[in-house]
Amino acid sequence: MTATITLSPTFEDRLSSSSDTSSSLRLSLAPVGATPALLDGAWWPRSRDLGAELPTLTAALEPLWGRITRVTVNPTHWPVVPRKVPVAGHVVKVGWFLHEQDPHELLLLSYHMGRWNLLVVPPRTDPVAAAWLMAAASDPLGTSTASRLMEQAARRRTVTETDRAVEAVWDSEGGHGARDPAARPRTPAAIPGGGDQAAAPAATANRPKEM
Repeated sequence: MTATITLSPTFEDRLSSSSDTSSSLRLSLAPVGATPALLDGAWWPRSRDLGAELPTLTAALEPLWGRITRVTVNPTHWPVVPRKVPVAGHVVKVGWFLHEQDPHELLLLSYHMGRWNLLVVPPRTDPVAAAWLMAAASDPLGTSTASRLMEQAARRRTVTETDRAVEAVWDSEGGHGARDPAARPRTPAAIPGGGDQAAAPAATANRPKEM
């Protein structure tokens, strides 16, 4: 199962003819022409190998954003940060900032078009959580930073896991059966002359007191 990739129609129209490359790219972008937000979208790479992952990303973005000339990351989650990455006939310079840049963010620069900030969804993220993160990061009205979205996703996951644990306990204790009126056992009727000892005290309690 993979997360749904959301690309605006304008972006799809302007992609290169390499449809196989774009279809395998896990990317979600804010609508073209939308009011700028803190994030321009999200990228869900398949590994933490920048040298292997960046060429596909930049090749897909350049038809829309112009030639990507520089990329910066926070090295916290990237084991190796290469200084240069060859991309479709040119070289993209790669830099890093430890304190100045959000650890979950990728910054792309183009001399002609400006800069863009993408949330980097960790490669091993659960597909459901990844889909939520990608949608949230590409919301043109979004006001959360990359790290804040990651925190929100973690809280959502904790709530979901807690709900599942409660549901499991409920099921193990017969909760579903108790909620189904048809599944509730009926109280046996009292049998005249004995046989239902539990009903006897109730019957006695309902008798009028003797004067």
